[in-house]
Order: sequence, then C-alpha cells, then structure tokens
Amino acid sequence: MTKRIYHPDLVLTERGFESGRAVVVNNDGRIEAIVPAKESEKHEAVRLVGKALLPGFANAHSHTFQRLIRGRTETRGASGDDFWTWREAMYRAANSVDADDVYHVARMAFLEMVMAGTTTVGEFHYLHRAQDRSAYPDPNLLSRKIIAAAESVGLRIALLRVAYARAGYELPPHAGQARFYETPQEYLENTAVLAAEFMGEKVWVGVAPHSIRAVPLAQLEEIAAWARERGLVVHMHAAEQVAELAACRREYGATPIQLLAERGLLSSKMTLVHAIHITETEMDALAAADTVICSCPTTERNLGDGIIDAARAAQRGIRFAFGSDSETLIDPLEDAREIEYHLRLQIQKRVVLDEIGGRNLSQRLFQYATEGGAQALGFDSGVIAIGRPADFFAVDLGDPSIAGNSPEDLLASIVFGLSRTAIRDVMVGGEHILRDGRHPLQEEIVNSYQSVYRKVWQA
Repeated sequence: MTKRIYHPDLVLTERGFESGRAVVVNNDGRIEAIVPAKESEKHEAVRLVGKALLPGFANAHSHTFQRLIRGRTETRGASGDDFWTWREAMYRAANSVDADDVYHVARMAFLEMVMAGTTTVGEFHYLHRAQDRSAYPDPNLLSRKIIAAAESVGLRIALLRVAYARAGYELPPHAGQARFYETPQEYLENTAVLAAEFMGEKVWVGVAPHSIRAVPLAQLEEIAAWARERGLVVHMHAAEQVAELAACRREYGATPIQLLAERGLLSSKMTLVHAIHITETEMDALAAADTVICSCPTTERNLGDGIIDAARAAQRGIRFAFGSDSETLIDPLEDAREIEYHLRLQIQKRVVLDEIGGRNLSQRLFQYATEGGAQALGFDSGVIAIGRPADFFAVDLGDPSIAGNSPEDLLASIVFGLSRTAIRDVMVGGEHILRDGRHPLQEEIVNSYQSVYRKVWQA
C-alpha cells in the first residue's frame, strides 16, 4: 500500500477533537504523523469534507452464526422465557448451516459491524464439527471460513477458538451442542495448527475455554498454561447466569470467578465475558489481576441476564470492553450507552460512571468501545496517535443526530446520540473499506445471507 493522507474537518486525537489536521498513514498501515492540514495540500490527500475522524471500535465478543436468530426468539413459543430455553433456537441455527453458510452469515455480521464503525472483531468461535457431527478433514475448516469472511469484508479479526467439552456438571452430552465438542487433546492440537498459521496484525488467534460449565477445571488449567507459554489472550464466559454459579458451587464449592482466583488463573491476558453476578471480593480479585470484563449490554438485556455493577468495577480500575455477542443489535455505541443507562434505571441517578478516577463519562465509554476492546484482544488500536494502527471511522457532522455540536461537546453527542447512518467511512490499516456509507461487496453479501436465512427458516 502506498502512503495515504486523510484530511477531515475534525480529528479525535488524545487531546480531543482538533481541526486543521491531517493523518498520514505509512506503507505498513500505521499512523506516521498527524500534521497541519496545509502540509497535506502538497500531496494527494483524501479529503473528508464535513466529517470527523475517530478511532475504530473493537468488538471483543461476537458469535456470528447467531445473526441468524435475530427476530426469531422474541416470543415465548419460539424460545421460552429464559436464557436456557433461548439456547434451543440458537442450537437449531448452529446445526442448520454448512461450511459455506457459516462464511456467508459471518460476512453479513461483519458487514454490519463495519457499517457501525468497527474495525477489529474478536470472534468467539465454537462451531467445529460437520453437520453430521463428524470431524472435517481439516478440523479448522470453519475457523478458516470465519477468517476468510473477515478478510473479505476488511476487518481485523482475533479468532478466539473455543474449547467445549461437555454440556455441564453431571449432564449428558446435548445433541444441540454436538458441533461444538472436541476432546482436550483435539482442542490443543487444532488450535496450535491455527495459531501457527495466523499470527499477524490482520488475523491472530486466542484461546477461549467456553465456560466453567463447558470446560472442566483440569482442562481449563491446561489451556491457560498452554496460552501463557505462547503469550495468547484467554477469553471465557463467566458469571452470566445465577444457575451457572449454583452449578459451579455444586461441583467445586466456589463460584466461577472465585475458582479462577483461587487457582491463579486470572491475569491481564484474560477477559471474562459478562461477569454480571459477582461479589465485591471477586471484583477485588479481578482488579488485582488486571483482568478485563467484556460487557455485552444489548445481549444481556435481551436475555434477561442481569445488570453488572459497572460503577463499583470502575472504582477499582477494572478494564472494560464491549461485545455484540448474539448479534441482536450490532451497534457498539448502543452497548456503551446501556452500561450507563442500566445503572441509572437501577439506582435512579444520572451520570453514574462520570468522574470515577477523574475520567469523563463520554471519554470513558468511548475508550471502552475502542482501545478497551483492542486491549482485550491483544491489539494496540483504538487511539489516533503516531505509531498506532490507522483504523478509523468518519461521521457526517451534518447528520441530524449530531448536527450543530461544537468540538467541545461532540464526543458526548456521538456517544449518547449518534445514529448509525451518520457513519460514512471506515478505514482499516489505512485502507478505505466503507465509502459514503457503502461497502463494495454490500449487495452480494446481503443477497448471499438472505439465501442462507431462507434455507434455515423456510425449508
């Protein structure tokens, strides 16, 4: 790639929104300089007239195949009234797609992410086996399909390869989960092959023991040690449901996070997804280990999981990221708003997360959605600064949702009021993958997805 220069009306740097600045991207897809706009006139700059440039979002927790169940689980007849019955609809989707379908559905979810300003995704991937429950000749075939989908759309991807060994404590294997299961040996062997092939800046691999209910403690410890030796990130679900805590207590005499802390498994390389039902002592343990919480407020609200006490976590300095999880709605700013708004409803006060640790509310939420997510995935994007990846999105300053705001209050207007249609351009590594609200493959991606949807639900 040749050197590129982007010249918007405003750029969000570490000092706030600045005018009269241009961003220079080097041949490696990183920011070489932020220069006075006049200097860009000497070169062929990409002029982003009437637009503000911001760092791209990092989606730290995604299950792309679940895009298929959007709108299909909003009646009791279709999915019951809790998380555990909702899973049955999810299993139907998981068992209805072949390898090519997985690719097309992932591209649809990734397209939506790009159109929402996302530049990096962590795909928590646990579809491994064929529809007849046998192993593919290449056990990583479906992982490769997900990676290819991200490459097609233009996203960076951390493929978080999931270990899934059982249905739960003292439970028989679940037919709906048959495509998820691998033996401990299969999991490490297959993940090692994938990690050896994909460890770059556009695609890399992390490990993901699904949860303490799906991965017994001995295997979890083996995976954590294996990842630690290789410097890989570790992601897992924890403390999402009250029933999950009860099962863990029956098996181990401790809650999931208490167990992780007692076994020395918490670390700065670990991200716990949800972590809703946790005690003050468990928060202290997360803070001491510098472990990340990936909150998925849209999904958690949809499933009735509960509300995380983000204020107490923030007071301890616990790092946060956001994830689209079940793809009920793909909008990182909606997740950012909800983590605050849920608290407001719960305690009947406003601006709950403001000024904790001296941090402004809008800056905090935006950082969680950008740099926070990137850190959880082991990457250094999320800030427009020299040396950082050139991953941006541009918003239309004349869009009705934010029109008229000054640079001083623009970030708050974006975090709390931006319409997704205001996002007009997205760049990853300096490459312009969304222009004026359109992706070059948009029509093909949508048409292919619609064919898969009809196959799954109208067959």
